[in-house]
Amino acid sequence: MSQFPPETPPPLYVPPPSEAPPKEVIAMAWSAPPRWLLLGWRDLAAHPGISLFYGLAFWCMALVLGAVFRASPEYTMTMASGCLLVGPFLAMGLYEVSRRRELALAPDFASSLTCWKTHLRSMGLLVGVLIVLELLWGRASLVVIAVFFNTGMPSSVGVVQAVFSPDNWEFVLAYTLVGGAFAALVFAITVVSIPMILDRDTDAITAAIGSIEVVVTRPGVMLLWGALIVALVAVALLLPFAVGLLLVGPLLGHATWHAYRGSVRWL
Repeated sequence: MSQFPPETPPPLYVPPPSEAPPKEVIAMAWSAPPRWLLLGWRDLAAHPGISLFYGLAFWCMALVLGAVFRASPEYTMTMASGCLLVGPFLAMGLYEVSRRRELALAPDFASSLTCWKTHLRSMGLLVGVLIVLELLWGRASLVVIAVFFNTGMPSSVGVVQAVFSPDNWEFVLAYTLVGGAFAALVFAITVVSIPMILDRDTDAITAAIGSIEVVVTRPGVMLLWGALIVALVAVALLLPFAVGLLLVGPLLGHATWHAYRGSVRWL
């Protein structure tokens, strides 16, 4: 028989209560995404100078990315990472304009440029997560090309003809599935997370989880919203020199703020 008294078991760990403010996902009708676009258009029309500055920035990013793809396709992924780093900060400026209009405050160019400064830690972490996902996406794309592409590595010349060759149908299917999975994940993480950080100064993890919650809770409406975003961006890029981004870029930025306000209610 042991001469030592039995050890007292450690106390049961109870996690501290969450510091995240309570919120709920709002019930949304199918008409919500078009309404977000209409509200975004009103913001753009009310402050065209500020909005078109950001549209010009998005347009220049698209031109540079296209030029890199044509000249040195191997550096396209690196340039895309740079755009992914800058893009959310530019979009936050548009959210700030819409936020101020909603609060009956006068938007100004200086505040839209500097609104991210007080949220730098959360924004930096969220952008870091997006860059990691983009790099993983690029790596997965290379694996899919190496395994399934049957007519030699595609180049920037004739890439569409090469990719959609009948010999490469397995590649098209695999690439679509892999790319769609990563695109869906990025969309779920970012659809309302950056406006949430701007509005409530939430940390990046809380904002990302809240954004995913919106998509999981209202998948149909958010799928329609994603489809509208893809369609508008595709139309903008198909216009000569992608000039459509001058309007579509800021329009989607303002509309994303209204998507956030229309999908999340703080209690």
